[in-house]
Amino acid sequence: MGNRVVVTGLGCVSPLGNDVSTSWEACINGKPGIDRITHFDPEEFRCQIAGEIKNFQLPEIIPIKEAKKMDLFIQYSIGATQEALIDAGLEITEDLEEEVGVSMGVGIGGLGCIEKYTKILEKSGPKRVSPFFIPMTLSNLAPGYVSLLFHAKNYTACTVSACTSSNHAIGTAVRTIERGDAKAVISGGAESSVTPLGIAGFASMHALSTRNDDPQRASRPFDKDRDGFVMGEGSGMLILEDYEFAKARGARIYCEITGYGFSSDAHHVTSPSSEGPARAMKMTLKDSGLTPDEIDYINAHGTSTPIGDLNELIAIKMALGEKAAKQLSISSTKSMTGHLLGAAAAIEAIFSIKALHHNFVPPTINIENLDPECDLDVTPNSGKSRELRTAMSNAFGFGGTNASIIFQKID
Repeated sequence: MGNRVVVTGLGCVSPLGNDVSTSWEACINGKPGIDRITHFDPEEFRCQIAGEIKNFQLPEIIPIKEAKKMDLFIQYSIGATQEALIDAGLEITEDLEEEVGVSMGVGIGGLGCIEKYTKILEKSGPKRVSPFFIPMTLSNLAPGYVSLLFHAKNYTACTVSACTSSNHAIGTAVRTIERGDAKAVISGGAESSVTPLGIAGFASMHALSTRNDDPQRASRPFDKDRDGFVMGEGSGMLILEDYEFAKARGARIYCEITGYGFSSDAHHVTSPSSEGPARAMKMTLKDSGLTPDEIDYINAHGTSTPIGDLNELIAIKMALGEKAAKQLSISSTKSMTGHLLGAAAAIEAIFSIKALHHNFVPPTINIENLDPECDLDVTPNSGKSRELRTAMSNAFGFGGTNASIIFQKID
């Protein structure tokens, strides 16, 4: 057993709001952040809706000259990090720099800049491609810029594992602190793939909802009439610290991370299984030392796809057993945010922690006709107060990659 790891700060830029308090308030009240796409004209696309970031203000810490060298996902991650550090009351002083790392998850990276400079290349030739094009698009430039701007000189890296990226990144941060290799890690994820190519690509796979005339009700996990996920964008960042370090500096502690588990389906590139996610949840339980009936809440991966939602419920029952599964509360906050791909698990980690902190289970909205095969409590349409001591957050991704994390109130 290594060092204990606690969460002391939260920050986010999400389709529900550009900070944690606004996003959480919308989440608990079931207010969706999904609407018609405005980043480009979606008229010719099968899917015309997304959870976009609205009215984003460039963080003051980013010089205007530097902002021009950054794709949006990088800017979002810096904004979320700044909020998280302020929330944690953590100042990275010169004597602390080498003890603070950055571990982030990004699914796709700078897709918008790739599209932009592809057009420039085709129209004007190679000499017109910016010398900053590559740094604009590389996934690891999100943690790279966070490290640079906030002077974090410990482990700095990016995990790219589709929609599981952020949970893997948080898990890596946990292991780094447990081993004593860092006192604190800035961890989470970022994504900005609401672009023509991103939407066209997922739509061609028939993965996206085409409920274009009713965008706010399009993301409907566990509803019988769900027809695919809705793309989202943004960033969620957490400050993880060694418990003794956090206690010594008088930090406010949200919770402890007591479990992290992972698995691979080795089944199919895009089609999910239940067996793989179940193994990830079982590993997480074993790592935490908790029994299945000690899990109070699960923030489900719950993307609103016909196959994925039910597979996850089956996996929950396989991992926890029927009795424990029927006692806990489940919800999919993707019903409000849409699916943030590489940033999804980070945003959902924040909502899981806020649920613990406020003893409140956020709803799964847009359930008008509950799938008859859904026999667990998925908190349909309205959130509810409930004493919560533990929360599990699930993330599963293309390539059959799975990871779960357990957050627990600290004694």
